[in-house]
Amino acid sequence: MFDLRPETAEDWWEVEALYDLCFAPGREALSSYRLRDGVAPVAGLSLVARDPGGILAGAIRFWPVRVGRAEALLLGPVAVHPTHQGEGLGRLLIQDSLERARAKGWERVMLVGDAPYYGRFGFERLSGVEMPPPTNPERVLGLELQPGAWDHVTGKVTRHA
Repeated sequence: MFDLRPETAEDWWEVEALYDLCFAPGREALSSYRLRDGVAPVAGLSLVARDPGGILAGAIRFWPVRVGRAEALLLGPVAVHPTHQGEGLGRLLIQDSLERARAKGWERVMLVGDAPYYGRFGFERLSGVEMPPPTNPERVLGLELQPGAWDHVTGKVTRHA
């Protein structure tokens, strides 16, 4: 029903318009956006979903970050157009992209989000991982793509060099 494929440069502004539609004004003022400034999304993991008519229905992006000395993926944003919400597209985008990340050898993923929603995918609260302020530490979640990937990983989350 949906065509999932990696986001390309031609998709960029259409995806940005979807994010503007789905998120509150000022979304780019969030601390997670400071980690994304001047850094390209991870190629092959940032996906778009198009309906049979070719219209953008959803998108997900991943960004490289550092947690202390370790590399990680920062998931977000993920958005589904209001006309397709409730159809399982968000779940499809998350599951498919996480499998792609695992296949590409990434070890760990983090995000800032709601534990009840992301817990369904295996995300758990990360202790000892410090997002730039003003981020609620209860919303900093992580997922191991490889067993033990978050063991002993602590510190400040910083932009990937």
